[in-house]
Amino acid sequence: MVSQSVGAPIRRNVLIVEDDEVFRRQLAKSLGSQGFEVAEAPDLSTALAIISRDAFDCAVVDLRLPGGSGLEVVRELGEETPDTRTVVLTGFGSIASALEALRLGAVDYLTKPATVTQICAALLPDEGREAAPSLSPGDVPSLARVEWEHINRVLTQVGGNVSKAAQVLGIHRRSLQRKLSKFPSRR
Repeated sequence: MVSQSVGAPIRRNVLIVEDDEVFRRQLAKSLGSQGFEVAEAPDLSTALAIISRDAFDCAVVDLRLPGGSGLEVVRELGEETPDTRTVVLTGFGSIASALEALRLGAVDYLTKPATVTQICAALLPDEGREAAPSLSPGDVPSLARVEWEHINRVLTQVGGNVSKAAQVLGIHRRSLQRKLSKFPSRR
């Protein structure tokens, strides 16, 4: 048994699955400076290949990936190494996808842009890092935010087909496209 000396940093390995190369490399560099050993994957197939041969303490997974959904990565991590602390990052957050990610084993679901501090707090909450701010019972999301999440939930259910989503929602396709181009405030 190898013991670690008092005060020595604990090395943790993390898998970053992100198709945006600039963001992925910057996050890898930042997490590396925080003491993580980093592996990177730009797409679904690469991520699944890495997971099949290596185990990870932590993972940061983008929701939308070339070749499929980041939820497939979350599912695979949960099956291969259930103790992996997985955080899902997305620029297209919705309540439905957040619930699905958590059901599959993710420990947190952060919308972009997320800071390295927020990501580290989600990956290692018990190691004295700044905790993510929690919502108080008085915080209520704005109507625009709820509408945007509902639209994205419907869009996900119809496989990303904007015309079909517009039909289901009972609005014109162009109106839906305008609404999708706007991102409401977090509240």
